[in-house]
Amino acid sequence: MADYTDTELMIARAAQELGDDDTVLVGVGVPNIACNLAKRTGAPGLRMIYESGTVDSDPSSLPLSIGDPVLASNARSVVPMVDGFGYYLQAGRIDVGFLGGAQIDKHGNINSTVIGDYDDPDVRLPGSGGACEIASNTERTLVITPHSERRFPEEVDFVTSPGYVGGREGREELGLRGGPEAVITDKAVMEFDDAGEMYVTSLHPGVSREDVRDATGWDISFADEVAETPVPTDEELRLIREELDPDGVYTGGGE
Repeated sequence: MADYTDTELMIARAAQELGDDDTVLVGVGVPNIACNLAKRTGAPGLRMIYESGTVDSDPSSLPLSIGDPVLASNARSVVPMVDGFGYYLQAGRIDVGFLGGAQIDKHGNINSTVIGDYDDPDVRLPGSGGACEIASNTERTLVITPHSERRFPEEVDFVTSPGYVGGREGREELGLRGGPEAVITDKAVMEFDDAGEMYVTSLHPGVSREDVRDATGWDISFADEVAETPVPTDEELRLIREELDPDGVYTGGGE
């Protein structure tokens, strides 16, 4: 099997965060591949719900959008989007949500709204979609994103999706469920301490602490014992390249 890419490593590591009894709200792209990889490896009982309203999906091929008909072909049921968010998400029936964004800060707050001042931004982004609801109502949130100082400021320009707002107590005071659990990048894996601040628990092969510090907008801390992220197995790479994204739409590979 050929060498893995940074994206393949992120996908394989993210899949390990999902358990056999989990229910996960899935979007398209890299998080979707991670969820489907988990279902084919360590979490065959994983229940995937897509924003479009397909419940317990088991797509036979890569969906290109949340409205792709392939999501319905093997689903347990298909419900209106309002039921997916109201009956499942807001009612606390979903364990895990996958999110991304333009910025994420040290407390796990995510910005997908504007870069710069809200009234006169440098860049206006797509906005929340369902991200704020997912971050507020799932028991835990996972984030997959490239790692750069631009993406990891000490404080986001706009809080689209709340993490530990002002710390874990701040989130509890707002009455929000759960919170961010892990951030997986192309350099490292980060988790959150008792105060709700991000710290590094695992470095990818060939990545140094200095590499992470240089790509982070605050003085990020490290676990007492920092692990090395395991590389993808041959079987994980085969599944990603041959079954889940054979054309390299999201991984950049392809046959």
